[in-house]
Amino acid sequence: MAKLLGENKLNTAVFISGRGSNLNSLINFSKKKYCPIKIKLVITNNKEAVGLKFAKKNKIKSLVVKYTTKFKAERKILNITSNNNIKLICLAGFMKILSKNFINNFKGKILNIHPSLLPKYKGLNTHKRALENGERFSGCTVHLVNSVLDSGKIILQKRLRVTEKDSEYSLEKKILKLEHKLYPKAIVKFLSNS
Repeated sequence: MAKLLGENKLNTAVFISGRGSNLNSLINFSKKKYCPIKIKLVITNNKEAVGLKFAKKNKIKSLVVKYTTKFKAERKILNITSNNNIKLICLAGFMKILSKNFINNFKGKILNIHPSLLPKYKGLNTHKRALENGERFSGCTVHLVNSVLDSGKIILQKRLRVTEKDSEYSLEKKILKLEHKLYPKAIVKFLSNS
């Protein structure tokens, strides 16, 4: 772990598609002295992604990649990550599924945060499904990305109680707060074990 601190922070890319609240949280985390990562690149498939403003505000290079074909888009991303010496990818609300080839190129160094207690509720509409099934607990999970959707090795999870008053909106809001705390902890845990 010591080797990652100070000037030897790991060059990291964050992939987003929307509001970028986890990106913002990770940027704030990356400014801390003990943080093992340096966010060098933000990549999105959505030129309207609100999260791009966090990259701009913090002078982080960003790239909008058009997904006309997955093959071309991923080739472009692999080129830019290689040119920027990116060693870790953090997916933060990136709404594209990465190919097996892309994942293999990063040799187990892609993390994702998911708004459910995996293996429950993979994919989309997690809060709606949790409420419909009367779950008493929900939460979020940081996991390694493999070629099966939301199925990689779990690094950390955090859970909270679902109340009778919860709606999709209130549950999403509560879990998002958890995500902002969990992702940095999971990154530290993952890198200190790798």
